[in-house]
Amino acid sequence: MTVRRTLPARERSFVGAWCFVDHYGPDDVGVTGGMDVAPHPHCGLATVSWLFTGEVEHRDSLGTVAMVRPGEVNLMTAGRGISHSEVSTAATSVLHGVQLWLVLPAASAEVDPRFEHYVPPVVPVAPGVVASVFVGSLFGSRSPVLVETPLVGAEVVLEPGAVVEVPLPAGFEMAVLVDRGSVDLSGKELAWGELGVVEAIGGSRAGSEADAGGAPRHPGSVALRAGAGGARVLVLGGEPFREQVVMWWNFIGRSHEDVVAAREEWEASGAGRFGQVRGYVGDVSRIPAPGLPGVRLKSRGNRGDGGFEGAEAPAMS
Repeated sequence: MTVRRTLPARERSFVGAWCFVDHYGPDDVGVTGGMDVAPHPHCGLATVSWLFTGEVEHRDSLGTVAMVRPGEVNLMTAGRGISHSEVSTAATSVLHGVQLWLVLPAASAEVDPRFEHYVPPVVPVAPGVVASVFVGSLFGSRSPVLVETPLVGAEVVLEPGAVVEVPLPAGFEMAVLVDRGSVDLSGKELAWGELGVVEAIGGSRAGSEADAGGAPRHPGSVALRAGAGGARVLVLGGEPFREQVVMWWNFIGRSHEDVVAAREEWEASGAGRFGQVRGYVGDVSRIPAPGLPGVRLKSRGNRGDGGFEGAEAPAMS
């Protein structure tokens, strides 16, 4: 399966608390075999699944069995620990979507795991523009799914040449991922598959119209203009996340020891705080954790201070 990872990147780890953006497909399932991700663990994060085409069955250690379908969001908050599997269904011929992660703040990193499903309405927001808000509030539409930091996530579809002003709360930063066509993001052209970032006003890097990487700054709203072929984009935003974390494989912790403990617990039993996924049928019963590197895992914040060690999470996880 073709996967494009646009976050984390060398120059940036987070946009708000969005810490992982995998953009995959469209893939012909008859050629690629589709998605079959055996049970695997998570902690310290939440996963957000959003599809454009296809269908995926989700199973988790809470006993949840749910489908991921286009226009419907599945949000799984791992908290202290959860495990799950994801398998594209027999009805799927083309698979195309995004897998997103949210880093949980320290105060919420140990919450009980939970799963939520929501079907947002498709609302007109400007001439030739519609949006589906799956996290937070935007364009007067609000998603009821529970997140641990102020965030927004929405799919926005624009007809050729259409323009929309995306209103942002004060202090929010924003990313735009282009899934189809192209857009102008406040004067910066973004092509298919690209992720453009708008810095927050009032943050530590405010004070100019663009950062060193050319990211524009927003004055309360951000203009999006579709190219000649129209566009479909994801808008992801939130208050800048300022904590230091260690992210390795499918775990987020605050220290090397946090990650080592999570790995050891998963490897020891496949249960414990991560529970067991029932009903999954595949070639393996669970995904073992990879070996740790021979050096201490480093923590990092949003830019350049350390490294996201072993950012080797499964493409779909």
